[in-house]
Amino acid sequence: MTGSASRRVLLLGTLLAGLPLLGLPAAAPARAQGTTAAAPATPPVRIRGTITAVTDKTLSVTTRADEKLEVALGDPLSVTSPKPVALADIKSGDYLGIVGEPGPDNTLRARAVVVFPEAMRGTGEGHYPWDLPGTSMTNATVSAVVSASQGRTLTMSYKGQEVKIEVPPDTPIVTPVPATRADLKPGAAVMLTATRDAAGHLSASRVNVAKDGVNPPN
Repeated sequence: MTGSASRRVLLLGTLLAGLPLLGLPAAAPARAQGTTAAAPATPPVRIRGTITAVTDKTLSVTTRADEKLEVALGDPLSVTSPKPVALADIKSGDYLGIVGEPGPDNTLRARAVVVFPEAMRGTGEGHYPWDLPGTSMTNATVSAVVSASQGRTLTMSYKGQEVKIEVPPDTPIVTPVPATRADLKPGAAVMLTATRDAAGHLSASRVNVAKDGVNPPN
């Protein structure tokens, strides 16, 4: 896999790891006049790596930075896997999450796309900076699709505003589909968003795991 392709898949895995928190911008704590501000919530921990061990209650992961982490698994636990979607199958009315980066001539170019299930329509709606350098997140409804010489140009509509995003033909495009705990096996690549408690312990109620050849990088 080339470096650019690896980065695109990494972005895609990061996208899926945040479901259904995908694209939700960080909110500053409100402060009422004359009161002390509440401590900000602990930010989520996005984990990308390979499963090294799994039990009914925990998942051991070696991250891409070779960090060893143990994550407590929620009960119930939601497990999903990415299923490829063809660019040609994207149509007006679909609700997407798109990681974008600046393209030539002030255009916005997609680096990864998630097609949301209908039940998740409206998740994190908007257009704002994402958590990887130089990228943005657009969670919006497709209002127009225009074929281009290379890929397609999507007009994305959100909250009365629009943004056009070019989607190159090699852009990773997936939709999350149900998987099971049985798919969490040593050696499988995973992407997940965990929370950290006051004692530093990590826990997660949703895990995205590689399956059927759709494999996020280790």
